Amino acid sequence: MEKSSSLPLSPISIEPEQPSHRDYDITTRRGVGTTGNPIELFTNHFNVSVRQPDVVFYQYTVSITTEDGDAVDGKGISRKLMDQLFKTYSSDLDGKRLAYDGEKTLYTVGPLPQNNFDFQVILEGSFSKRDCGLSDGGSPSGTCKRSKRSFLPKSYKVQIHFAAKIPLKTVLVTQRGAYTPDKSAQDALRVLDIVLRQQAAERCIFLSVCFVQYIFSLKRGCLLVRQAFFHSDGHPMEVGGGVKGIRGFHSSFRPTHGGLSLNIDVSTTMILEPGPVIEFLKANQSVETPRQIDWIKAAKMLKHMRVKATHRNMEYKIIGLSQKPCNQQLFSMKIKDGEREVQTREITVYDYFKQTYTEPISSAYLPCLDVGKPNRPNYLPLEFCNLVSLQRYTKALSGRQRALLVEKSRQKPLERIKTLNDAMHTYCYDKDPFLAGCGISIEKQMTQVEGRVLKPPMLKFGKNEDFEPCNGRWNFNNKMLLEPKAIKNWAIVNFSFPCDSSHVSRELISCGMRKGIEIDRPFALVEEDPQYKKAGPVERVEKMIAKMKLKFPDPPHFILCVLPERKTSDIYGPWKKICLTEEGIHTQCICPIKITDQYLTNVLLKINSKLGGINSLLGIEYSYNIPLINKIPTLILGMDVSHGSPGRADVPSVAAVVGSKCWPLISRYRAAVRTQSPRLEMIDSLFQPIENTEKGDNGIMNELFVEFYRTSRARKPKQIIIFRDGVSESQFNQVLNIEVDQIIKAYQRLGESDVPKFTVIVAQKNHHTKLFKAKGPENVPAGTVVDTKIVHPTNYDFYMCAHQGIIGTSRPAHYHVLLDEIGFSPDDLQNLIHSLSYVNQRSTTATSIVAPVRYAHLAAAQFAQFTKFEDVTEDGKVPELPRLHENVENNMFFC
Repeated sequence: MEKSSSLPLSPISIEPEQPSHRDYDITTRRGVGTTGNPIELFTNHFNVSVRQPDVVFYQYTVSITTEDGDAVDGKGISRKLMDQLFKTYSSDLDGKRLAYDGEKTLYTVGPLPQNNFDFQVILEGSFSKRDCGLSDGGSPSGTCKRSKRSFLPKSYKVQIHFAAKIPLKTVLVTQRGAYTPDKSAQDALRVLDIVLRQQAAERCIFLSVCFVQYIFSLKRGCLLVRQAFFHSDGHPMEVGGGVKGIRGFHSSFRPTHGGLSLNIDVSTTMILEPGPVIEFLKANQSVETPRQIDWIKAAKMLKHMRVKATHRNMEYKIIGLSQKPCNQQLFSMKIKDGEREVQTREITVYDYFKQTYTEPISSAYLPCLDVGKPNRPNYLPLEFCNLVSLQRYTKALSGRQRALLVEKSRQKPLERIKTLNDAMHTYCYDKDPFLAGCGISIEKQMTQVEGRVLKPPMLKFGKNEDFEPCNGRWNFNNKMLLEPKAIKNWAIVNFSFPCDSSHVSRELISCGMRKGIEIDRPFALVEEDPQYKKAGPVERVEKMIAKMKLKFPDPPHFILCVLPERKTSDIYGPWKKICLTEEGIHTQCICPIKITDQYLTNVLLKINSKLGGINSLLGIEYSYNIPLINKIPTLILGMDVSHGSPGRADVPSVAAVVGSKCWPLISRYRAAVRTQSPRLEMIDSLFQPIENTEKGDNGIMNELFVEFYRTSRARKPKQIIIFRDGVSESQFNQVLNIEVDQIIKAYQRLGESDVPKFTVIVAQKNHHTKLFKAKGPENVPAGTVVDTKIVHPTNYDFYMCAHQGIIGTSRPAHYHVLLDEIGFSPDDLQNLIHSLSYVNQRSTTATSIVAPVRYAHLAAAQFAQFTKFEDVTEDGKVPELPRLHENVENNMFFC
């Protein structure tokens, strides 16, 4: 194998960066693949027929205001108003059905009688809240002890104005296969998807309760989340912590090579367990009594949740907690003393509720919920508040909760097929009057499609052994690693896990010998001092490092760290940060429940990769026989952006890019990671020129270009293959014309005037297409690829299931080829992508997505552990991620 050279880290001649490259257009399909064995499949797409392709949708803007001119916000009340408008003024609208998005846009099939309307809509039983004189102190004043909501008719003004025409035929594929995608096609798809969403909404009676991303409604109980809907009785999945999962259905129209289709899939979301707030907090924090609740964590958890006050039967949104307990929290209450003027006096929340309501208050020592406004608090005792049902839970799940959710939500292929077919018949999608007006009908049977099963790539192990994986799997039984790295100067540290460290070391040495790894005995076994067991994670790590340095002044080359908990240990982040950024020591964390040969083999695969070894290679890689890559220096990139949990919009995102090294190998990578603005999907640190310098660049790509040059015999890449994860179809052009442009600038900053050839591929896992075998209950076999019928009409995309699903239903990766200047044939590209699913050095199975993308995800996730994002300051600033120590930065620390 190619060794690293001692050449300079960058070319000697450096010139200023060149102008930006031209804009790129998304490439079209060049053909389909032919290799592999054919296989008959079903997919969860249902064919859509359109009998009236010349239908034109008319788009109108909607403005809803009260009699006083105040804008009406909230999808619940808005939908209710539009329903009433249609009932009242149907004849004025020529009887046309309305497709309303719940906000400011509606659509019709054909035009309304006129372009502009002004309607007055009387909503019977609308909510009218009487003003009870909330005082500045924050709670109801004495002049109105109970705020009431009366069900009085209320008048609203609804204005409708014509905006645009949208032809339906822009999303249809003609008999000749012609399809001309443009903005109108996306608009027409949006209309059809709004109809699906409205259809789900109409199954319920809406109350005037709105949320930012979803709508709460009552009847059967319904929650809408974008294109998915969930019912309260939707197969609840208990996962603990005061939350549960519920099952629903995603539905959306898709233009495909075989025509328009309806994609339906099972979907799962998390909701809060309705009921007393105190019970939720006890369950969420796993405590037995309210006195054990961590109220700082509770305040963060409860913010923006909705509760119903039991003493008023009203709903509120929580904005925080009171600073003092209920029996000490004062507010100003106005009291009218006979004929005299209103007076103000201070009273505690506890005393007010004790005097006003007969119910006893046992939570006097607990804080109150603040359900007012930031400058006008309104306090309610905790025990008077219940969480309302069907509230979406958007905070991060614990490792245990995630595992339970996966276990309880998975469905085997036949079970999923039955669930989807039942939903198709139950919800009668094609019976919607709006769709019927377009002449749309939907088949009740799943679409049948022909796929191909690609042959697995040959793998090369130690002692020149070749092996062909079976069903996407292999093992290292009686096999040697291809390039094992000796472990000579190492130690074991144990953070109070009850295991025999000496036994672990002996078994690891024995297993390593069988795999070809020479492992010396550890020169130190460091046990944590019991006195620090209950200290904070950072302190525990610092004490362990200090104790380790006392035992051996010279740092070890490698440390095996035994953690007290699997996956959820809060020691992991601080330990990795100090070892990788400050000490420059490779480390492997374990929590051995049972020491077996398979367990130790998996550990050794990770260790060998981190130390710079190679566990296995592709046969074509070992023999330098990769089409279009082995003769021309080619850099392979995996790019991903990891965001904080949905409930933490202030947490910075972490961007990671891995780049291949040691060309012509495609199994060795180096990572570069940066933080960026929260929720920013485009990577903004690919190119970061240093001001007042000609060659300075602190960007990600500079690191990866230099490493490629250093390890590839002083060759610069002439071809770059990009695998981009995590972007939607609406962001494809940004990937091509923002991120690729930044990569070109970074390349030219190194003194090159030319531009490499690019192949840019987006890898998506977050989609709703599933593949099922037409014959047999098993998942589709590893290597299944589909590039006809259900793919895009013109764009170059395909589905690939490289892995073998054992439990649940396999989800294929959806690959979109945005650009292919290198010029791969469909077969060569699909086989390359399939092969890249077999090069993950820490795995003995084919991965569901190519290894570079998986590596980028792992690198981002590990760096995210380095900084305590819970400690984000009020101004949103977080310390920049530290750079890796030079001893470890060039190896695969993320394995």
